[in-house]
Amino acid sequence: MSGSGPGRRAASTACAVSLAAATLLLFGACASAGTSNTPPASVPATAPSSLPVSAGAVGAWGDTDDATAPSLSLAADGTLAGSDGCNRLTGRWEDEGGGRIEFDDVASTRMACEGVDTWLSALDDATIDGDTMTVLGDDDVVIGTLERTG
Repeated sequence: MSGSGPGRRAASTACAVSLAAATLLLFGACASAGTSNTPPASVPATAPSSLPVSAGAVGAWGDTDDATAPSLSLAADGTLAGSDGCNRLTGRWEDEGGGRIEFDDVASTRMACEGVDTWLSALDDATIDGDTMTVLGDDDVVIGTLERTG
């Protein structure tokens, strides 16, 4: 019976321990390399962030409790999740300044739902004025509005 027994188990255990030790050393070296809060001289201290700069857009828009109503949730990390009332939406958003946001890399499921107006799936940009988000499609055409709900 080759392939099993105490000798094989010991070799397997030794291999697993070696792999775990190598992983710890690798992660330890990576963690210690990035402990300084001071940016390198080649990177300006005010390097632009890839995160949205306005917290005004962050939150829930539309009726997030009604699965048949259009809604968006914009997270502070620049991601979005939502529904056009039928299909799920995911993607990214970015603050363009002046109350305007741009939607990027938006993906949607493609379910057919009778009697549901799926206008939100055509989103491209939006403007925010107080608690109202005006959603724009191609060529800045208004396709709908969402009210802030959270």
